Amino acid sequence: MQNFDIARENMIFSQLRPSGISSPALIAAIHAVPREQFVPRHLQRIAYVDEDIDVGGGRFLSEPIVLARLLQALDVEPGDVVLDIGCGTGYCAALLAQMAATVVAIEENANMAAEAERLLRALDICNVAVIQQKSLPEGYPAQAPYRKILINGSVADVPEAILSQLADGGRLVTVLSNKGHMGSAVLFTRTGDSFSKRVLFDAATPTLSGFEQRKSFDF
Repeated sequence: MQNFDIARENMIFSQLRPSGISSPALIAAIHAVPREQFVPRHLQRIAYVDEDIDVGGGRFLSEPIVLARLLQALDVEPGDVVLDIGCGTGYCAALLAQMAATVVAIEENANMAAEAERLLRALDICNVAVIQQKSLPEGYPAQAPYRKILINGSVADVPEAILSQLADGGRLVTVLSNKGHMGSAVLFTRTGDSFSKRVLFDAATPTLSGFEQRKSFDF
C-alpha cells in the first residue's frame, strides 16, 4: 500500500522547494492537507506526480508546482477573506483554509460542490463556505470585497466583474491562456480604482470552463 505521507514529503522537498517554494505557511498547509483524498480513488496513486489530474466534471487538480507558485504569489495572510473560483473537489480551498480567516469557494457543478463540501467536512475544515454558483465569471459579489482571489484553471481573460470584487490592496492570481500556446501565470493587484498585472512564470493549465472568451480590463 502506498504511503501518502511519504509521497507528500517527497513532493514538498523534491518538487516544491527546488522550485522556489519557501513560504512557511504555504509549506505547512501543503503538508497538512492530504492531496490524495481530493482525486478519484483510482488516481490516488498519482496524486503527488507533477501533472494536472482530471477529477471529473471538467475540473482538474492543478499540478503541484504551478499551484504552489500561484499560492505563494497570492501571499495569503491570517486575516484574509479569500475567493476560490472553480473550486472543484476543494483541494485548493483546503490549502487556503490553513492560511486565511475565511474561504468562499464557488463551483457551478452541483455534484462537484457537494463533493467538495463532503471532503472538507471530513477533514474538519470549518472556515470554508462552498457555494454553488451558476456563472463562475460573475464571481460571488455577495461577500465581496476579497483580499485575495484565485481562479482555478487558465482563462482567456479576467472578467471585470471579478476584478471589481478585489479589495483595495488585494491580489488575484490565475493563468492566462495564449491561444493554444504556453500560458502565463499572472498576478493582478488593486490600488484604489487602478489595477496592475504582472507576469510571474510560464504555465500550461487546463482551461476553466466559462472563461474562454470574456471581456477584461485593458492594461
